[in-house]
Amino acid sequence: MTVTHQLPATPDTCFWGYFDPDEAPVLEIASGDVVEVEALTHHAGDAPDLMMDDRMRAVWAALSERGPGVHVMTGPIAIAGATVGSTISVTVESMRPRCSYGSTIAANWGALYADFEEEWITIWELDTAGPGGLPASATPAFRYDFTGRPLYDQPGFVTEPSPEHRMPFSRPVVVPVRPHFGVMGVAPGRPGKVSSIPPDVYGGNVDNWRLGPGATMYYPVFVEGANLFVGDPHLGQGDGEVCGTAIECSLDARLTIEVVDGFTIDAPVLETDTHWYTHGFSTDLDDAMRASVRRAIELMGRLYGVTRKEAYTVLSVGGDVGVTQVVDGNLGCHAAIPKALFT
Repeated sequence: MTVTHQLPATPDTCFWGYFDPDEAPVLEIASGDVVEVEALTHHAGDAPDLMMDDRMRAVWAALSERGPGVHVMTGPIAIAGATVGSTISVTVESMRPRCSYGSTIAANWGALYADFEEEWITIWELDTAGPGGLPASATPAFRYDFTGRPLYDQPGFVTEPSPEHRMPFSRPVVVPVRPHFGVMGVAPGRPGKVSSIPPDVYGGNVDNWRLGPGATMYYPVFVEGANLFVGDPHLGQGDGEVCGTAIECSLDARLTIEVVDGFTIDAPVLETDTHWYTHGFSTDLDDAMRASVRRAIELMGRLYGVTRKEAYTVLSVGGDVGVTQVVDGNLGCHAAIPKALFT
Protein backbone atom coordinates (compact mmCIF):
# COMPACT_ATOMS: atom_id res chain seq x y z
CA MET A 1 0.00 0.00 0.00
CA THR A 2 1.40 3.37 -1.04
CA VAL A 3 1.80 5.86 1.80
CA THR A 4 2.10 9.62 1.36
CA HIS A 5 4.51 11.34 3.75
CA GLN A 6 4.92 15.03 4.58
CA LEU A 7 8.43 16.47 4.82
CA PRO A 8 8.27 20.20 5.61
CA ALA A 9 11.39 22.35 5.63
CA THR A 10 12.10 23.12 9.29
CA PRO A 11 15.21 23.59 11.45
CA ASP A 12 14.95 19.89 12.31
CA THR A 13 14.73 18.64 8.69
CA CYS A 14 17.15 21.01 6.96
CA PHE A 15 20.88 21.61 6.98
CA TRP A 16 23.21 23.73 4.93
CA GLY A 17 25.70 22.83 2.26
CA TYR A 18 26.62 19.14 2.29
CA PHE A 19 25.94 15.46 1.69
CA ASP A 20 26.98 13.19 4.56
CA PRO A 21 26.46 9.41 4.88
CA ASP A 22 26.40 9.85 8.68
CA GLU A 23 23.53 12.36 8.63
CA ALA A 24 20.62 10.65 10.41
CA PRO A 25 17.49 10.22 8.26
CA VAL A 26 14.60 12.51 9.17
CA LEU A 27 12.13 10.26 7.35
CA GLU A 28 12.00 6.53 6.62
CA ILE A 29 9.73 5.25 3.86
CA ALA A 30 8.90 2.07 1.98
CA SER A 31 9.72 1.61 -1.69
CA GLY A 32 6.97 3.16 -3.78
CA ASP A 33 5.88 5.67 -1.16
CA VAL A 34 5.15 9.30 -1.99
CA VAL A 35 6.84 12.21 -0.22
CA GLU A 36 5.55 15.77 -0.32
CA VAL A 37 8.68 17.77 0.40
CA GLU A 38 9.50 21.44 0.82
CA ALA A 39 12.79 22.63 -0.68
CA LEU A 40 14.25 26.05 0.09
CA THR A 41 16.47 28.19 -2.08
CA HIS A 42 19.70 29.48 -0.58
CA HIS A 43 19.18 32.69 -2.62
CA ALA A 44 16.04 33.87 -0.82
CA GLY A 45 18.15 36.58 0.81
CA ASP A 46 18.65 38.29 -2.57
CA ALA A 47 15.16 39.78 -2.17
CA PRO A 48 13.96 38.84 1.33
CA ASP A 49 10.87 41.04 1.06
CA LEU A 50 9.70 38.97 -1.93
CA MET A 51 11.25 35.53 -1.43
CA MET A 52 11.17 34.83 2.33
CA ASP A 53 8.31 34.04 4.70
CA ASP A 54 8.37 33.60 8.49
CA ARG A 55 8.92 29.82 8.34
CA MET A 56 11.85 30.27 6.00
CA ARG A 57 13.37 32.97 8.19
CA ALA A 58 13.18 30.55 11.12
CA VAL A 59 15.16 27.94 9.19
CA TRP A 60 17.80 30.46 8.18
CA ALA A 61 18.14 31.75 11.73
CA ALA A 62 18.52 28.23 13.13
CA LEU A 63 21.10 27.00 10.60
CA SER A 64 24.08 29.02 11.71
CA GLU A 65 26.52 26.27 10.63
CA ARG A 66 26.82 26.60 6.86
CA GLY A 67 29.14 24.82 4.48
CA PRO A 68 31.25 23.42 2.98
CA GLY A 69 28.71 23.97 0.16
CA VAL A 70 26.01 26.60 -0.29
CA HIS A 71 22.68 24.82 -0.70
CA VAL A 72 19.89 24.39 1.85
CA MET A 73 19.16 20.65 1.96
CA THR A 74 16.02 18.84 3.13
CA GLY A 75 16.36 15.27 4.37
CA PRO A 76 17.79 12.75 4.23
CA ILE A 77 15.10 10.19 3.40
CA ALA A 78 15.88 6.51 4.02
CA ILE A 79 14.22 3.99 1.69
CA ALA A 80 13.59 0.47 2.96
CA GLY A 81 15.23 -2.16 0.78
CA ALA A 82 17.78 0.21 -0.78
CA THR A 83 21.03 -1.69 -0.35
CA VAL A 84 24.58 -0.85 -1.37
CA GLY A 85 24.92 -1.48 -5.11
CA SER A 86 21.18 -1.21 -5.81
CA THR A 87 19.37 1.63 -7.57
CA ILE A 88 16.58 3.97 -6.51
CA SER A 89 14.33 6.07 -8.72
CA VAL A 90 12.85 9.45 -7.85
CA THR A 91 9.90 10.56 -9.97
CA VAL A 92 8.88 14.20 -9.74
CA GLU A 93 5.11 14.07 -9.85
CA SER A 94 4.51 17.80 -9.42
CA MET A 95 6.14 21.04 -8.26
CA ARG A 96 4.71 24.30 -6.98
CA PRO A 97 6.52 27.62 -6.31
CA ARG A 98 6.47 28.78 -2.72
CA CYS A 99 6.48 32.43 -3.79
CA SER A 100 6.04 34.44 -6.99
CA TYR A 101 9.68 35.50 -7.37
CA GLY A 102 13.07 33.98 -8.10
CA SER A 103 16.68 35.18 -8.21
CA THR A 104 19.61 34.85 -10.58
CA ILE A 105 23.13 36.05 -9.80
CA ALA A 106 25.84 36.74 -12.34
CA ALA A 107 28.47 35.48 -9.92
CA ASN A 108 32.19 35.23 -9.35
CA TRP A 109 31.95 31.52 -10.20
CA GLY A 110 30.23 32.25 -13.53
CA ALA A 111 31.88 31.34 -16.82
CA LEU A 112 32.74 34.94 -17.79
CA TYR A 113 33.38 36.64 -14.46
CA ALA A 114 36.82 37.70 -15.69
CA ASP A 115 35.12 39.62 -18.52
CA PHE A 116 32.95 41.66 -16.13
CA GLU A 117 34.77 41.59 -12.76
CA GLU A 118 31.53 42.47 -11.00
CA GLU A 119 28.45 40.65 -9.74
CA TRP A 120 24.78 41.52 -10.10
CA ILE A 121 21.43 40.02 -9.20
CA THR A 122 18.25 39.80 -11.25
CA ILE A 123 14.88 39.18 -9.59
CA TRP A 124 12.26 37.47 -11.74
CA GLU A 125 8.50 37.67 -11.34
CA LEU A 126 6.30 34.73 -12.31
CA ASP A 127 3.22 35.17 -14.45
CA THR A 128 -0.19 33.99 -13.29
CA ALA A 129 -0.71 30.28 -12.79
CA GLY A 130 -1.30 28.26 -15.94
CA PRO A 131 -2.19 24.59 -16.52
CA GLY A 132 -1.50 22.45 -13.48
CA GLY A 133 -1.08 25.49 -11.26
CA LEU A 134 2.39 26.26 -12.63
CA PRO A 135 3.34 29.59 -14.20
CA ALA A 136 4.40 29.36 -17.82
CA SER A 137 6.99 32.13 -17.87
CA ALA A 138 8.98 34.64 -15.86
CA THR A 139 9.96 38.24 -16.54
CA PRO A 140 12.70 40.39 -14.94
CA ALA A 141 11.21 42.53 -12.18
CA PHE A 142 14.50 44.39 -11.55
CA ARG A 143 18.21 43.92 -11.14
CA TYR A 144 20.83 45.43 -8.83
CA ASP A 145 24.60 45.37 -8.43
CA PHE A 146 25.78 43.17 -5.59
CA THR A 147 27.87 45.28 -3.21
CA GLY A 148 27.09 43.72 0.18
CA ARG A 149 30.45 41.93 0.24
CA PRO A 150 33.60 42.07 -1.90
CA LEU A 151 32.37 38.77 -3.41
CA TYR A 152 29.15 36.80 -3.15
CA ASP A 153 30.91 34.12 -1.10
CA GLN A 154 28.83 33.77 2.07
CA PRO A 155 26.07 31.13 1.98
CA GLY A 156 22.69 32.69 2.66
CA PHE A 157 23.78 36.32 2.54
CA VAL A 158 20.81 38.67 2.99
CA THR A 159 20.63 41.91 1.01
CA GLU A 160 18.03 44.11 2.66
CA PRO A 161 15.67 45.84 0.22
CA SER A 162 16.99 49.08 -1.23
CA PRO A 163 14.45 50.32 -3.79
CA GLU A 164 16.71 53.10 -5.07
CA HIS A 165 19.26 50.49 -6.24
CA ARG A 166 16.73 48.25 -7.98
CA MET A 167 16.94 48.99 -11.69
CA PRO A 168 14.50 47.93 -14.41
CA PHE A 169 15.62 45.76 -17.30
CA SER A 170 16.37 47.68 -20.49
CA ARG A 171 13.53 45.96 -22.38
CA PRO A 172 10.83 43.31 -21.79
CA VAL A 173 12.10 39.73 -21.65
CA VAL A 174 10.11 36.52 -21.22
CA VAL A 175 11.78 33.21 -20.31
CA PRO A 176 10.10 29.81 -19.97
CA VAL A 177 9.49 28.42 -16.51
CA ARG A 178 11.13 24.99 -16.14
CA PRO A 179 10.72 23.96 -12.50
CA HIS A 180 13.24 21.34 -11.43
CA PHE A 181 15.72 20.30 -8.77
CA GLY A 182 19.27 21.54 -9.27
CA VAL A 183 20.51 19.42 -6.36
CA MET A 184 19.27 15.95 -5.52
CA GLY A 185 21.16 12.80 -4.68
CA VAL A 186 21.97 10.00 -2.31
CA ALA A 187 24.57 9.80 0.44
CA PRO A 188 28.07 9.39 -1.01
CA GLY A 189 30.12 6.29 -0.34
CA ARG A 190 32.87 8.21 1.45
CA PRO A 191 32.74 9.49 5.02
CA GLY A 192 32.40 13.06 6.16
CA LYS A 193 30.67 16.13 4.83
CA VAL A 194 30.87 16.43 1.05
CA SER A 195 30.19 19.87 -0.43
CA SER A 196 26.83 20.25 -2.14
CA ILE A 197 28.40 22.28 -4.96
CA PRO A 198 30.10 19.75 -7.29
CA PRO A 199 28.06 16.98 -8.93
CA ASP A 200 29.36 13.43 -8.82
CA VAL A 201 28.26 9.83 -9.28
CA TYR A 202 25.92 10.07 -6.26
CA GLY A 203 24.10 13.02 -7.86
CA GLY A 204 24.41 16.32 -6.08
CA ASN A 205 24.43 19.55 -8.06
CA VAL A 206 23.73 17.97 -11.46
CA ASP A 207 21.74 21.01 -12.67
CA ASN A 208 19.90 19.21 -15.47
CA TRP A 209 16.80 21.38 -15.98
CA ARG A 210 14.85 18.36 -17.23
CA LEU A 211 14.56 16.97 -13.67
CA GLY A 212 11.08 18.43 -13.27
CA PRO A 213 7.48 17.23 -13.27
CA GLY A 214 7.09 13.95 -15.12
CA ALA A 215 10.79 13.07 -15.07
CA THR A 216 12.53 10.28 -13.15
CA MET A 217 16.13 10.29 -11.94
CA TYR A 218 17.84 7.00 -11.12
CA TYR A 219 20.66 6.96 -8.56
CA PRO A 220 23.15 4.26 -7.57
CA VAL A 221 23.06 3.47 -3.85
CA PHE A 222 26.24 3.78 -1.75
CA VAL A 223 24.88 3.34 1.81
CA GLU A 224 22.10 1.26 3.32
CA GLY A 225 18.80 3.07 2.86
CA ALA A 226 20.27 5.32 0.13
CA ASN A 227 19.56 8.46 2.26
CA LEU A 228 18.12 10.81 -0.36
CA PHE A 229 18.76 14.56 -0.08
CA VAL A 230 16.87 17.26 -2.02
CA GLY A 231 17.61 20.95 -2.45
CA ASP A 232 18.40 23.84 -4.78
CA PRO A 233 15.00 24.17 -6.48
CA HIS A 234 14.97 26.11 -9.74
CA LEU A 235 12.24 27.80 -11.76
CA GLY A 236 14.26 27.96 -14.95
CA GLN A 237 17.68 27.28 -16.37
CA GLY A 238 19.40 26.80 -19.71
CA ASP A 239 22.03 24.21 -20.56
CA GLY A 240 25.34 25.57 -19.29
CA GLU A 241 24.00 27.79 -16.47
CA VAL A 242 26.74 30.11 -17.71
CA CYS A 243 26.36 33.19 -15.46
CA GLY A 244 26.44 31.15 -12.26
CA THR A 245 22.87 30.25 -11.24
CA ALA A 246 19.45 29.40 -12.57
CA ILE A 247 16.26 31.17 -11.46
CA GLU A 248 16.53 30.17 -7.82
CA CYS A 249 13.20 29.82 -6.02
CA SER A 250 11.78 27.72 -3.20
CA LEU A 251 9.47 24.93 -4.40
CA ASP A 252 7.20 22.30 -2.91
CA ALA A 253 7.35 18.96 -4.71
CA ARG A 254 5.57 15.61 -4.73
CA LEU A 255 7.99 12.70 -5.25
CA THR A 256 7.51 8.96 -5.75
CA ILE A 257 10.59 7.07 -4.54
CA GLU A 258 11.25 3.41 -5.36
CA VAL A 259 13.92 0.73 -5.24
CA VAL A 260 14.51 -0.46 -8.81
CA ASP A 261 15.46 -4.08 -9.45
CA GLY A 262 17.73 -5.16 -12.29
CA PHE A 263 18.95 -1.69 -13.25
CA THR A 264 22.51 -1.30 -11.97
CA ILE A 265 24.14 2.05 -12.80
CA ASP A 266 27.27 3.92 -11.71
CA ALA A 267 26.00 7.52 -12.06
CA PRO A 268 22.65 9.33 -12.29
CA VAL A 269 20.44 8.49 -15.28
CA LEU A 270 17.47 10.70 -16.13
CA GLU A 271 14.35 9.49 -17.93
CA THR A 272 11.65 11.67 -19.49
CA ASP A 273 8.70 10.75 -21.68
CA THR A 274 10.86 11.12 -24.79
CA HIS A 275 14.53 10.65 -23.79
CA TRP A 276 17.11 8.98 -21.63
CA TYR A 277 19.99 11.15 -20.35
CA THR A 278 23.31 9.90 -19.07
CA HIS A 279 25.73 12.19 -17.27
CA GLY A 280 29.46 12.75 -16.96
CA PHE A 281 31.31 14.96 -14.49
CA SER A 282 34.92 16.15 -14.41
CA THR A 283 37.02 19.25 -13.90
CA ASP A 284 37.78 18.85 -17.63
CA LEU A 285 34.79 19.34 -19.96
CA ASP A 286 36.13 16.91 -22.56
CA ASP A 287 36.43 14.19 -19.92
CA ALA A 288 32.88 14.90 -18.73
CA MET A 289 31.64 14.60 -22.30
CA ARG A 290 33.42 11.28 -22.86
CA ALA A 291 32.01 9.87 -19.63
CA SER A 292 28.44 10.80 -20.62
CA VAL A 293 28.91 9.23 -24.06
CA ARG A 294 30.39 6.01 -22.69
CA ARG A 295 27.46 5.69 -20.28
CA ALA A 296 25.01 6.36 -23.12
CA ILE A 297 26.58 3.59 -25.22
CA GLU A 298 26.35 1.16 -22.33
CA LEU A 299 22.74 2.14 -21.55
CA MET A 300 21.64 1.77 -25.18
CA GLY A 301 23.05 -1.73 -25.25
CA ARG A 302 21.22 -2.73 -22.07
CA LEU A 303 17.91 -1.15 -22.98
CA TYR A 304 17.76 -1.86 -26.69
CA GLY A 305 20.20 -4.70 -27.37
CA VAL A 306 22.45 -2.85 -29.81
CA THR A 307 26.20 -3.45 -29.93
CA ARG A 308 28.67 -0.86 -28.67
CA LYS A 309 29.65 -0.03 -32.26
CA GLU A 310 26.02 0.39 -33.26
CA ALA A 311 25.22 2.51 -30.21
CA TYR A 312 28.21 4.77 -30.86
CA THR A 313 27.06 5.38 -34.44
CA VAL A 314 23.40 5.88 -33.56
CA LEU A 315 24.23 8.37 -30.80
CA SER A 316 26.36 10.37 -33.22
CA VAL A 317 23.58 10.81 -35.77
CA GLY A 318 20.38 10.53 -33.71
CA GLY A 319 21.30 11.66 -30.20
CA ASP A 320 22.61 14.86 -28.67
CA VAL A 321 25.46 15.62 -26.32
CA GLY A 322 25.08 18.81 -24.31
CA VAL A 323 26.77 20.84 -21.60
CA THR A 324 24.70 20.57 -18.43
CA GLN A 325 26.60 23.20 -16.46
CA VAL A 326 30.07 24.82 -16.41
CA VAL A 327 29.98 26.56 -13.01
CA ASP A 328 30.05 23.90 -10.27
CA GLY A 329 33.69 22.85 -10.01
CA ASN A 330 32.99 19.47 -11.54
CA LEU A 331 31.70 20.41 -14.98
CA GLY A 332 28.78 18.43 -16.37
CA CYS A 333 27.79 16.97 -19.72
CA HIS A 334 24.76 14.91 -20.68
CA ALA A 335 24.10 12.56 -23.58
CA ALA A 336 20.48 12.48 -24.77
CA ILE A 337 19.06 9.27 -26.28
CA PRO A 338 15.70 9.76 -28.03
CA LYS A 339 13.41 6.83 -27.28
CA ALA A 340 11.87 7.22 -30.73
CA LEU A 341 15.08 5.88 -32.32
CA PHE A 342 14.16 2.40 -31.14
CA THR A 343 10.38 2.30 -31.56
